[in-house]
Amino acid sequence: MNSQSISIKCSIVRGGTSKALFIMENELPKDPVLREKMILALYGSPDIRQIDGLGGADLLTSKLAIIGPSTHPNADVDYTFGQVSITEPFVEFNSNCGNISSGVGPFAIDNGLVEAVEPITTVRIHLKNLGKIMVAKVPVIEGKASVDGDFEIDGVPGTGARISMDWSDVIGGTTGKLLPTGNAKDVVQYDGKEYHVSIVDAGTISVFVPANELGIRGTESPQEIEADEELMELMEAIRGKACERIGLVDNWEDAMKETPYLPFLVTVTEPTDYLCFTGKQMYAKDVDIVARLSSMGIINKTFAGSGTVSTGAAARIVGSVVYDFLNDESKERSLLHIGHAAGRIPVEVEAEEKDDSFLMKKINIYRTARILMEGYANVRKSSL
Repeated sequence: MNSQSISIKCSIVRGGTSKALFIMENELPKDPVLREKMILALYGSPDIRQIDGLGGADLLTSKLAIIGPSTHPNADVDYTFGQVSITEPFVEFNSNCGNISSGVGPFAIDNGLVEAVEPITTVRIHLKNLGKIMVAKVPVIEGKASVDGDFEIDGVPGTGARISMDWSDVIGGTTGKLLPTGNAKDVVQYDGKEYHVSIVDAGTISVFVPANELGIRGTESPQEIEADEELMELMEAIRGKACERIGLVDNWEDAMKETPYLPFLVTVTEPTDYLCFTGKQMYAKDVDIVARLSSMGIINKTFAGSGTVSTGAAARIVGSVVYDFLNDESKERSLLHIGHAAGRIPVEVEAEEKDDSFLMKKINIYRTARILMEGYANVRKSSL
C-alpha cells in the first residue's frame, strides 16, 4: 500500500433506493473530529462531483452506515447512520435513513454478526442515532442474505428479495413524542400568510404541509421544484418555523445551518394522475396520497424510507394534514401507497387511538438491498 494513504475496509451497499458505504466502527477513529475528517475524505466531500472520493454526487448516494456489535440488550447489531454533505464539510448524525437501514440486516448476516437462519433471519437493529430498535426480517439462502426475489420497488431496476422492516418502536426518536406539539395540526406564519402543518416524529421527524397552500399541484418533479427559488425558500422557511416551534432551533432562520437533515419537509396532496420524472405514468387509483420530500435543501428523487414511516404514521392520526387528504377507503386500510416522484412506496400501518393519543401498533415498510462491493478504500493521510 502507498505509504501516504490509509486503507479502510468497507462495502458499498444499495439499500432500497439509496446507496451507502458500510463500515465497521472499529475501522474508524474514535476521536469524533478525526472520524469526520476521514469520512469526508472517503466521500470526496465537500465537492459537488465528489470526484476524489466514493460519493455519488447525489444526496441518495452520499450516505454512511457504521456497523458494530450491539451495545443494546434487546438488539443484535448497532447501526449509526450518517448523511454526508456534498457541499459543506460536515456529516449529519442526528437522524436515520430507512432505505439504508434495509441493508443493515443483510450486511450483518453476510459478515457473521448475526447467525443466519433459513428461510428468514430476524435482525434486531439498534438505531444508535435515535436510541430505538428496528426489526428486520431478511430472506436467507445457503447461509447468506438472499439477493434474488420477485419484489419490485420503484426507483430500482429489476426485482429482489423482500426485506420487511418493523418501525413501530421508532417513535419520538428526536423529541420523545409522536406529536411534538401535542397537536395533529398546527399553523405557522411566514411573510404574512398562514400554513397548516403536521409535525410527526416517527421514523424520522417530518413536517407535512398541503401542496396547494404552497401554490403547487404536488405532482411536480424534483427538478421543477428545485428550479423555483421562491418556492424552495418558502419550504425551508416553513420547515424552519416548525423547528423553532418544537425547540430544535432558537431562531427559525438558523434551521438550515443547525439541523439541515431533519426534520424532513413533505408536501402532500390527494391521489391524482401524474407523470413521474422517470417517464412512468402513475394513476390516482394506485396511490393513497401523493407526496414530495425535501431534506438538506434538495428534493428527494424517490422517497425516504424513514419518511415513509412518518407519512404512514401521520396517515393514522385523525386531523393531520396527511389524514385529511385520504379518502374513506384509505383511512380504513392498513396498507397504503405513497405516490412519489419516481413511482410509489408501500407502508403498512396499524394504530389505535387511546386517551387522546395514538399508539402505533405496526409500521412496516418493505425494501430490497444488496452488497455491491467489498474491499478497501484509500484515504490520503494528508487529508486528516
